[in-house]
Amino acid sequence: MAGGRRQAPPREDVLAAAMEMIAERGLEKLTMAALGREVGMSSGHLLYYFRTKDELLLQALEWSEGRLGAERARLLARRATARERLDAYVDLYVPDGHRDPHWTLWLEVWNRSQNADADARDRQAAIEGVWHRDLVALLAEGVSRGEFRAVDADRFATRLRALLDGFSIHVAIGLRGTDRGTILGHVREFLDDSLLADA
Repeated sequence: MAGGRRQAPPREDVLAAAMEMIAERGLEKLTMAALGREVGMSSGHLLYYFRTKDELLLQALEWSEGRLGAERARLLARRATARERLDAYVDLYVPDGHRDPHWTLWLEVWNRSQNADADARDRQAAIEGVWHRDLVALLAEGVSRGEFRAVDADRFATRLRALLDGFSIHVAIGLRGTDRGTILGHVREFLDDSLLADA
């Protein structure tokens, strides 16, 4: 309708634009005003929907994790050995490289979580929880099939994810000597030594 009010873009479009801005310009350039210009909304209108930048970042992370979750489910449902699917899980987990937008966002949300309320912390825990549960199930399957040596799947998953988080932070911040290929090599060697030794 000519002269009518312009419709606000769907929430998913705003979150996709936020992720694209992080990828192209870095997190420091993601302001409510800049994002508003990108999607044709005022910063006040964005604040109406998201309340704070912290909430915008957390929703962007949840949206990004939803997409990764669908990819993870597809990879884990493939007809392949447990070890092949475990390698695919690790490949998906580790950042693509320095300033990977998903990991850049994760690091910022983690940093801000020191002052987050209980709801935000619960939402972060939910994101972490699905990664953990998928890994536990995959490890337990590998043990039951005799592909992996007998390990406590929950404890092993906790330790493996801590290893992946540490290495992933190094890749995401661009620490010298910790490129993605090197890290994947370290993780695969660790998995060979700890899961396959007695299989």
